[in-house]
Amino acid sequence: MHPLRSLALAAVLLPTAHAGEVSVAVAANFTAPMQKIAAQFEQDTGHKAQLSFGATGKFYAQIANGAPFGVLLAADDTTPEKIGKEGLGDGSTRFTYAIGQLVLWSKQPGYVDADGKVLQKTDWQHIAIANPKLAPYGLAAMQTLNRLGLTAQVQPRIVQGENIGQTYQFAASGNAPLGFVALSQVMEGGKLREGSAWVVPASMHESIRQDAIVLKPGQGNAAAAALMDYLKGDKARAIIKSYGYSF
Repeated sequence: MHPLRSLALAAVLLPTAHAGEVSVAVAANFTAPMQKIAAQFEQDTGHKAQLSFGATGKFYAQIANGAPFGVLLAADDTTPEKIGKEGLGDGSTRFTYAIGQLVLWSKQPGYVDADGKVLQKTDWQHIAIANPKLAPYGLAAMQTLNRLGLTAQVQPRIVQGENIGQTYQFAASGNAPLGFVALSQVMEGGKLREGSAWVVPASMHESIRQDAIVLKPGQGNAAAAALMDYLKGDKARAIIKSYGYSF
């Protein structure tokens, strides 16, 4: 074979020659952007990210019990911090990959007004909110209701989702006409996909800082290290931003 052709072939094969795999626990709110990022990550690096989606609180329990995840993309910053302190992950790898945005959403166009005053009405029966003990978006929703002085009024009508993914399903199916969900679940390409929404001002709840950390099983894993770097890059950040997150 011609030497130049050999070099060209080697260059083509190089990205996959040392390709690895990493198991990633991903906060439910980050499902759509992470699916896109993982596909682009594999295309660009050859490494594969095996994704599992769920509530950050549940992932912590699984990680503490020895679940073989290599990387955690949490819905908060406190869980990765705790994981680092407890020796369940490498604290030096922790960084904020996104800052989440809470939104009050309805599948019905025109149902939610721009100021969220629909919350004060009494003509709706249910509102979907994620479990505040497990899901940071659920905690932010309760903090918002407290700030508005509406907790006692709204509490009896809350339908609680185990995580923000299930919470979105309650609202998307119409079982609850309203839901406090992640903006990323109802936005794509910088626009609301359907329905109506009130983007909750960040001042009404604690900042939803979402941190990533390499877990103990992922230490020394080239794919885990590559993914952490990739999440900081321009391609990943463009995808993240298109779903309504900031940094």
